[in-house]
Amino acid sequence: MYVLEPIKDWLETGFIAYTHRGSKSQVETRFALRYPGSAVSSRNYILDTISPEDRERLAPHLEPVALPFRFILEMPKRPIEHVYFPDEGLISVVTHGGSGQEIEVGVIGFDGCSGSAVLLGAERSPHSVHIQIAGRGQRIAAGPLLQIVAQSPPLRSILLRYIQGFMVQAAQTALANGRGKLDTRLARWLLMAHDRIESSTLGLTHEYLSLMLGVRRPGVTVALQKLEMMGLVATGRSSITIKDRAGLETVADGIYGIAEAEQERLTGWRRLHR
Repeated sequence: MYVLEPIKDWLETGFIAYTHRGSKSQVETRFALRYPGSAVSSRNYILDTISPEDRERLAPHLEPVALPFRFILEMPKRPIEHVYFPDEGLISVVTHGGSGQEIEVGVIGFDGCSGSAVLLGAERSPHSVHIQIAGRGQRIAAGPLLQIVAQSPPLRSILLRYIQGFMVQAAQTALANGRGKLDTRLARWLLMAHDRIESSTLGLTHEYLSLMLGVRRPGVTVALQKLEMMGLVATGRSSITIKDRAGLETVADGIYGIAEAEQERLTGWRRLHR
């Protein structure tokens, strides 16, 4: 499905390491990406806002990691081994149909974490989760995290409130996919990515956007051309630059903003750009 293209170079430089324990798909979930840095300080909103006591409990178990494009965090119906807290980059949660259909149902940035199923008491999910825009962050094995959460009601509350916000986002995505025109859905998606990425230039291809939006690539190209003609974005080779957020919000036509306001109410997180 998704392939790590630079694996050979990373292995040669010691940037990553892995243990072979079976099929190719199993190997992909066991890559440990080494990243220099501290497991205590973090730009991740959740890790930054928890109590000092909870931070001390988590610190010995947190591992700084690089999060390259297309890196797989979770695979459908496979045990979730780690929960990831990104400092930078964008995570995509994708749902799958029985006949090969797939579409994105949510995005995660420095505002949250992966592994909602684990935190809700399930060891696996039918969704796949992978890196959409490269970045870095920290991860923790599912077992130690659950033990620490069980000992700390405040930490459990913070995580559950984030998950509730993510569920609202997924519901709004369903509304957008079912009722929104393609340019409306695209505008919403670009705004959501921009909320979680410091730069106004997003490293994305038309092909990848078509997968996320569940449409054919030519449709994405036409929709982007429309937004560019309106002066809202500028497109380059494998990149899209946000030029006019207010204009994109107008095109989003009410399907952007509700989930963001609810997440701010629940967690206090504020978008990077307004």
